[in-house]
Amino acid sequence: MVRLISLGLSLLTLLGKQRKYKMNLSERKIKHREEVRASILEAARKVVLEEGWQALSIRKIAEAIDYSVPVIYDHFINKEAILLEFVKQGFGLLNTKLERAKDSVDDSEMQVRAIGNAYMKFATDHKEYYRLMFGLGIPSCEAVKEIPELKSFVQIVMEPISELIQQNKHKKMEERVKFKSFWSSLHGLISIDIMDITGKSGMNKKVMEDFFDSFLGGIRN
Repeated sequence: MVRLISLGLSLLTLLGKQRKYKMNLSERKIKHREEVRASILEAARKVVLEEGWQALSIRKIAEAIDYSVPVIYDHFINKEAILLEFVKQGFGLLNTKLERAKDSVDDSEMQVRAIGNAYMKFATDHKEYYRLMFGLGIPSCEAVKEIPELKSFVQIVMEPISELIQQNKHKKMEERVKFKSFWSSLHGLISIDIMDITGKSGMNKKVMEDFFDSFLGGIRN
């Protein structure tokens, strides 16, 4: 009986070790896959930053990280899927900065100003991300519209605009129209700034203040 119990315990111990080994093996595989994916994105990011998005190719990424082309395709179906990942990352980073800016003030008008300024700073500090995020680097596609990070961005910006409209009792004013007006105006200012038509970057603050005054005044009045 003692021998049978001992044998049973040994078998249980052996089975436990096998399960643990399989779990560790599975975890290692997952970790390795995540590391390869991260390497692909880092290599792609370097190409985009150094040569522009047009220079990016699956073969170039494979050569940079010393993997075969099929390995890259095992993680990303094509070049556009990699660029879409950058779009997700970009919106994730932008959302963090916009949330932080919005939470730094309580008044809805000040929140709109804070969000606009944070948006402009993001575009200045992360130009390649911005180009990819807003169709300046990749063709527009339905996939971009469906990413959760973009939906979160809309919610963050919409919230204080909606509150302002409600506070000023403009029931007929369409929130999404004002949101699109706000977003398109910021994007236009950034596009002009990127081209640097005037050559006077010091004007940006004045232009932004003028825009905020006009936008907020339109809701107030």
